Amino acid sequence: MKIFIRNMVCGRCIAAVAGIFREEGIETETVRLGEVETRVDLTDSELRPIDRKLENTGFERITDQAHRLTEKVKTLLIEKISGLDIEENFILSGFLGSHLHRDYSSVSKTFSQNEPVTLEQFFILQKIEKVKELLLYDELTVTEIAGKLGYRSVQHLSSQFRSTTGSTPTEFKKLKVHNRKPLDGV
Repeated sequence: MKIFIRNMVCGRCIAAVAGIFREEGIETETVRLGEVETRVDLTDSELRPIDRKLENTGFERITDQAHRLTEKVKTLLIEKISGLDIEENFILSGFLGSHLHRDYSSVSKTFSQNEPVTLEQFFILQKIEKVKELLLYDELTVTEIAGKLGYRSVQHLSSQFRSTTGSTPTEFKKLKVHNRKPLDGV
């Protein structure tokens, strides 16, 4: 049985959700971002305590198709950005279309109906949060970061970073307070 979970955005989230199922004595086949597959189908009464524990830890079981699609899109984009392998000629519509086997315009419309930002804005915001993270690690140059996240140039990255955060990447690194958001808060 596949169970879709909202707000699973990192490895710690996967561990927390896996722990909840383990505590309830439910064997899982797989637990990955946004999704748990159990070995057996669960009844509503078996799902209730899991739902409560999920909600108490900031997660939520997704029951409708539109929200499932939205979470799948978010998971795909977060994984793509985390992989740091976005090509300069990356096309968001092509990427999602090939992974979801759906028309991009309907995916985009569904996403916008379920989130406070458009699909494109979400992708940009996620990339900017990754840029912030990489800047703070101070292991890559801005040029290397731009290349790994699919920016055409450092200027393109800097322009998008400034319009989103109000500062350039260099200015951000010098700040004492680094206003980063958790990925599920973007």
